[in-house]
Amino acid sequence: MKKHILIIAALTLFSCNNSDQNYDASGTFEADEVMVTAKASGTILKLNVEEGQQLTKNQNVGEIDPKTVELQKEQVVASLDAIDQKTNSALPQIQVLESQFNTQNANISVLKEQLQNAVRERNRTANLVREDAATKKQLDDANGIIDVIQKQIAAAQTQLTTLNQQISAAKENVAIQNRAVLSERKPTEKKVEQIDELLKNNTIESPISGMVLTKYSNEGEFATIGKPIFKMANLDLMTLKIFITGDQLPKIKTGQQVKVLLDNGDGKTNEVPGTIYWISSKAEFTPKTIQTKNERANLVYAVKVHVKNNGFLKIGMYADVKF
Repeated sequence: MKKHILIIAALTLFSCNNSDQNYDASGTFEADEVMVTAKASGTILKLNVEEGQQLTKNQNVGEIDPKTVELQKEQVVASLDAIDQKTNSALPQIQVLESQFNTQNANISVLKEQLQNAVRERNRTANLVREDAATKKQLDDANGIIDVIQKQIAAAQTQLTTLNQQISAAKENVAIQNRAVLSERKPTEKKVEQIDELLKNNTIESPISGMVLTKYSNEGEFATIGKPIFKMANLDLMTLKIFITGDQLPKIKTGQQVKVLLDNGDGKTNEVPGTIYWISSKAEFTPKTIQTKNERANLVYAVKVHVKNNGFLKIGMYADVKF
């Protein structure tokens, strides 16, 4: 890399001092390389990548043995089942109380019907007493029967209220007991979700669309977290890194269109468009290995140019730039 910088810098200085040449700076093509590393530890069961292969973003290209993580998930799921078995149900107790409630409700209906009959009988007896066809004692007895039935209805209704309270209390007591048990469920469910996320790490995917540059691992090898598996880059948009001198700096800006000159191999050049997208804010000495004071005074600025790849651009290829 240092050797490349020295060559580029020397070409840059030469271009600044010679007004006859038809370019302003030179550099080499780069690409944003992405190192794909293992996100889990285990044996690589499958790896379908080869150097030079074109991949799409999120493409599944391999798998790391997930057995250990799957066993962890099975253990947590079993814990969830155990939690469910610890919970109590209020249904049997409630069914008994509801049965008593329905019986008492039916009894009240019977008593109300008896009350209606007793009232009719009392009214009939009262009419007979006014006509001296019945005694006052018979009327008192009729009123006594009505009074007894009314008290029986009141007692039955009180019992209904009590049964309702008992049903509510049974539900609440079981809910309180189960709340303590079920409080363990949510954290355990979160553990399952965490393990599901860990299982995703056992899948090897392409993080971007691009070409595989270097393959570091093979099927059957043991991978550890962070171990390189392959390196790739998107070569559709290449970066041409050039160096310019301080007197050239005011002539360029980010977003500026430039001409990129490529050697076609027969002494002629092909011209493709490029766009300046980054200019270094700091200058650096070049070349750094020269010890003379005058040469050490020469400063250059790094500049990066985006160039759309027509299929012929390669990493490390030289090119000239004309502003």
